[in-house]
Amino acid sequence: MTAEGALIAWLEHLAKERRASPRTLEAYGFAGRRYIAFLGQHRGGAVSLKDMGGITAGEIRAWLAHLRQGDHPLAPRSLSQALSAIRTFHGFLDRRLDTPNPALALVRGPKIRPGAPRPVTEDQALGMIAEPALDPDREGWEVARDQAVLTLLYGCGLRISEALSLKRSDAPLPDSLRITGKGSKTRMVPVLPAVREAIDEYLKAVPFGLAPEEPLFRAKRGGPLSPRHVQATVQLLRGRLGLPASATPHALRHSFATHLLGAGADLRSIQELLGHASLSTTQRYTEVDAAALLRAYSQAHPHA
Repeated sequence: MTAEGALIAWLEHLAKERRASPRTLEAYGFAGRRYIAFLGQHRGGAVSLKDMGGITAGEIRAWLAHLRQGDHPLAPRSLSQALSAIRTFHGFLDRRLDTPNPALALVRGPKIRPGAPRPVTEDQALGMIAEPALDPDREGWEVARDQAVLTLLYGCGLRISEALSLKRSDAPLPDSLRITGKGSKTRMVPVLPAVREAIDEYLKAVPFGLAPEEPLFRAKRGGPLSPRHVQATVQLLRGRLGLPASATPHALRHSFATHLLGAGADLRSIQELLGHASLSTTQRYTEVDAAALLRAYSQAHPHA
């Protein structure tokens, strides 16, 4: 079998057995084809399946350098994603085609410094929550639903998936919600009166009968509300409010954490509220808060 044949078998495995998305298949296929083409050029001939087991760490590093210095150089994050795809490819060669390659363990990807979160201001967050009521094309219950979802994201710091996972039996909301987040990790999140009131207003207006175990938030035709709808709604709102592209649904979660930090909350408490596994993830919000303090200083100090 050739390396190209192994690549095709891997992509079929991802599509049929792993149910990978078309976008993932496209990205992995693109990385795999570039990798095999580079190896063929580097070795001066077609690469066989047996050859894939003998690829050295130096050759993999040369491939990464090629991607970094080519006509269309890749950024560190894209390089890391390409290397991750190739690791997955070689894992398939090891498990399914009996062609292991220990050299992958010797190659490290580029260091990626996570960017600081980009929250919206308090006024912008409140404006996003209030804006749906000004849309004449939305029915009253849809307005109440959108406001309830956005209030949950900002008032409780939830991810979209967490907010949309709520069931009818979860409402009326208690004083604190038990949320299951990434990695099936559960956390308790306090519920503000404003959040509870927004959910209550939605329940009064929703035209569908909801069984206890059915999703709380419903789409226009009665099905479960999708994350894509929330993203599209926020995209529309930020256009009407003149907000930057960084004003996404997830930015409301960032704002929840940043505004708590600015009001004096400690990092450990914010970590628990957000459900971060590592405190280092939560510490990114200190960069945002420090930047806000410097901006305020430069704008207000008479000698700035």
